[in-house]
Amino acid sequence: MSAAMDRALMALSLDEDEVPFKMPDLPGISSAEENALSLMGRTLNPELQKMPGLIRTMPRKWGKEGKVRGRALSQERFQFIFTNEHDLLDVLEKGVQTYMDWTIVLERWVENPPEDYLQYIPLWVRISKIPENYYTTLALTALGDIIGRVKVVAFDPSQPVTQNYIRVQVLFNVAHPLRMAKVIDMGGGKSHTIHFDYEQVQKRCFTCRRLNHEQKLCPLEVRKRQEEAQIRRARVMAEKIRTEPVLTQDDPLKGVLEESQVGVNPLTGRPKIAKLVLEEMRKYLISDSGEDIALKIDKIRKSVREAEADPVTQRTVLGLEPMPIFTKDLNKGKGLAY
Repeated sequence: MSAAMDRALMALSLDEDEVPFKMPDLPGISSAEENALSLMGRTLNPELQKMPGLIRTMPRKWGKEGKVRGRALSQERFQFIFTNEHDLLDVLEKGVQTYMDWTIVLERWVENPPEDYLQYIPLWVRISKIPENYYTTLALTALGDIIGRVKVVAFDPSQPVTQNYIRVQVLFNVAHPLRMAKVIDMGGGKSHTIHFDYEQVQKRCFTCRRLNHEQKLCPLEVRKRQEEAQIRRARVMAEKIRTEPVLTQDDPLKGVLEESQVGVNPLTGRPKIAKLVLEEMRKYLISDSGEDIALKIDKIRKSVREAEADPVTQRTVLGLEPMPIFTKDLNKGKGLAY
């Protein structure tokens, strides 16, 4: 086949309308019946929770070897198919599951999963430092709802409470941070801070309290390091500018102007006197104009002092910066503020 014909066929294939492939509706082509006895799941930290290890490890961790088999569906999603209902429910009842000490999300398979599928975990929370007036089922439910939708409150108002906390089980959205404390308004100008601890949650980011990355990879920590590096670079550059004099020993302006007059303005980061202005001063000093050198030096010093005394002159004459434009249109270029 000629190269021209090959290119023509390739162009045709690229221009074809993409028609979805329709799966045949035949007996045995769908595994929905088998999937009914399965759990779907996803890892929250796939960088550390590698799928081959998870598929091999979890059956052994559950004590279900030979009774369940896993499938890696992607780098983050997986499926475990059980041989009986009892083992499947037993795993679900274990609560929060982890692999490599990081949380994984598990839910029973459904043929048409909702939008928030694999977004929640059943999490037991210990609420402590509860004010004595709030040891009621309604109050404890309200406090648990701060973390997630409460499913179970482990509290019997007719029995002694021997622990310094109350346990509630909530459906926790894994996209949210694990709140460690919350200030509650008790009315009458009074407030109180309650504390939360979480059962079976091992690793998390201790900066943003989320479950999907280590602290060193936290976006807040990364941004903090970037800002600190930027500050260090600016400090190094400023130090370099301060240590490298503008007026060298062989500069005609050496002794005429002070280094403090020609350096960088620490507030703006811009030179106090533009390079072009300094160059013109040097040309004036070394030019053969017939003027006495002492008179030239006096003129330069006087001109610079007068310009330094007037911010506008210093900006426009010494710095060669244009003056800002003033407008009476108070909404000129106005946009949204974030």
